[in-house]
Amino acid sequence: MKKRKLTTASGASLFHYEDSQSIGERGPLLLQDFFLHEKLAHFNRERIPERIVHAKGSGAYGTFTVTNDISKYTKAKLFNKVGKQTRLFARFSTVGGEKGSADTERDPRGFAIKFYTEDGNWDLVGNNTPVFFIKDPKKFPDFIHTQKRDPYSNCKSATMMWDYWSFNPESLHQVLILMSNRGTPDGYRFMNGYGSHTFSLVNDNNERVYVKFHYKTMQGIKNLSDSEAIYLKGIDPDYAQRDLVEAIDKGDYPKYALKIQVMTIEEADSFRWNPFDVTKVWPHASFPLIDVGVIELNENPNNYFAHVEQSAFAPSNLVDGIGFSPDKMLQGRILAYPDAHRYRIGVNYDALPVNKCPYMVNNYHRDGSMRFDDNGGDSPNYFPNSFDNIKLESTREEGMNYELKSKEVGYFDRNDNDDDHYTQPGNLFRLMCKKEQKDTITNIVNAMSGISGFKKNEIINRQLCHWFRVDRELGMEIANGLNIKIEGNK
Repeated sequence: MKKRKLTTASGASLFHYEDSQSIGERGPLLLQDFFLHEKLAHFNRERIPERIVHAKGSGAYGTFTVTNDISKYTKAKLFNKVGKQTRLFARFSTVGGEKGSADTERDPRGFAIKFYTEDGNWDLVGNNTPVFFIKDPKKFPDFIHTQKRDPYSNCKSATMMWDYWSFNPESLHQVLILMSNRGTPDGYRFMNGYGSHTFSLVNDNNERVYVKFHYKTMQGIKNLSDSEAIYLKGIDPDYAQRDLVEAIDKGDYPKYALKIQVMTIEEADSFRWNPFDVTKVWPHASFPLIDVGVIELNENPNNYFAHVEQSAFAPSNLVDGIGFSPDKMLQGRILAYPDAHRYRIGVNYDALPVNKCPYMVNNYHRDGSMRFDDNGGDSPNYFPNSFDNIKLESTREEGMNYELKSKEVGYFDRNDNDDDHYTQPGNLFRLMCKKEQKDTITNIVNAMSGISGFKKNEIINRQLCHWFRVDRELGMEIANGLNIKIEGNK
């Protein structure tokens, strides 16, 4: 192997890498040892701000292969031919913990995918659950604060979490999933993923349908019990990261079947629940899963920071044929996600290799921190102009047009005429086998036993009322586990 010389950041040769320049063998150091300053200054800046949520993550490159023609629903080019392959990058994560937290914490898991399509990058930014805790983005900062650290003790607080959830029964569906063994998946290879939100698809005839995306593990579902998750938290906090890297290294590539549910605009108008409410699911019996293709993760990044830590996903990254919906939480994420990336890794984050569209990017964005390409060279930095040949596409705008049902602007109570927070979690609990029900009840009791302080009984009773509305047996068993006497509870 040809030897390479060691240099400064500017390319100058180095002759002393480990010994600082000093006055005499035992004397003080000199300010003129510029490489000492360069080395320490760069070291001080090695860490970028961690993500506020989804801070601890794992990632891999792979491919998406179309197995079923869905062109009747969408003109998106990545779906236009059976057998077509598209390169992708996927990132998994826990949600509430910091970057150094354990992989087996009881927490939802992020499951985001960036498809590098010929029409631009499409980001499907989801979780391993089909629903979420809240239905309005204004609630998100408060909710996440309860998942972080108490401002007084700087410790995680069960009291904060359950106090917030008890005031927001819309969280019940997601909390029930979280408290089941699905809240502690056995790594990232053995769990499902979901786009969670409602999106839309537009075909060549500019006909629109609503859609939900599912990615089903082809390795089978495997979850950890609460005791197993706690044990692994102590002996191997990087359990899921290690499992993913080692599986791919040995050629045991994880695969996930991408599927969709489709709802027509007419069906959306008559659906029992708000179809754009992310705390609800679309029943599979009414809206069956349709096969689309297979996601395979087959390449570990050669540098974690460059690829996983600097990866940036945003639901605003769409391609022609895929669109938004009136989902309120989705609408909030369209703004919040790109803003988070600009804060964390800079305004030119989309030009980083892991985030850059590998095909063609033409725009008039210029300058900004860390602009490491030619910044558009000598081409015009305004539009329209007489000098370049960059033109607007017309078909996308036509395809994305849609009508709103109301012209009224106001602050609408998200739960007014839409307050059935109990039917779907109740149905989910009754679908569980007896062992799953028992484990879920035990996990809820263990979690609620951490509630403390002079408001303890008030918070517990408020949450218990919600559990009883979900399912009477569930409520009774949780009350028994918490040693709370309920009238009629023998």
